[in-house]
Amino acid sequence: MCDTKTSGKGKKAVVLLSGGLDSFTAAAIAKQQGFICHGLTIDYGQRHRIELDCAKNVASYLKLKIHRVADLDMTWIGGSALTDEIAVPKHSTQNNNEIPATYVPARNTIFLSLALGWAEALGAFDIFIGANAVDYSGYPDCRPNFLDSFEKMANLATKAAVTDVGKFTLHAPLVDLSKDDIIRKGIDLDIDYAITHSCYDPSPNNKACGLCDSCQLRLKGFADAGLNDPVEYIDQ
Repeated sequence: MCDTKTSGKGKKAVVLLSGGLDSFTAAAIAKQQGFICHGLTIDYGQRHRIELDCAKNVASYLKLKIHRVADLDMTWIGGSALTDEIAVPKHSTQNNNEIPATYVPARNTIFLSLALGWAEALGAFDIFIGANAVDYSGYPDCRPNFLDSFEKMANLATKAAVTDVGKFTLHAPLVDLSKDDIIRKGIDLDIDYAITHSCYDPSPNNKACGLCDSCQLRLKGFADAGLNDPVEYIDQ
């Protein structure tokens, strides 16, 4: 994986964009580095569908070159509170050895594979993901060793790489940052976090629950950064 000081001036990049604050920040970093960003959002049947609208708003805010929303129904796979009839955990007491019910089987592997395919077709050799291995929910596909392995696979499994047209680089600029550091970086990049969404179980009017893992991590991040979260919560 490449460091956050890379110069991408004039180079194409594919950026995975979920509508949450992490992917927004990663995309803003890619833009700051000069990459011509092509945003990719996946509609995988997620419970928190408001994030799809937020991703479109983020793409517009950042003036991305292209933003595509790919349809990929993962509800038939099941096994996750985000795609199946499983309750989203609230006030989680999980420890670091437990992977929560909100884990979606192989999600980042699938998403990155789609990003890789589009990148190869575009002639882009840089892919950005907002994965984080510090303040996260224990998902195995957010860890540096997974991301490093995917990058190696990308350079073994693509025509562009094996014919020496180019080498793929997977950028995860937030992977070693705490949530409050991510938020501070985003503020420095003039990000409007009010247009993002992080809640896994929003109300019918799309207010954040404030109780799921994602909400708790987000709220703690803003508090640790000495800032107020600009999104609406159910108890507000």
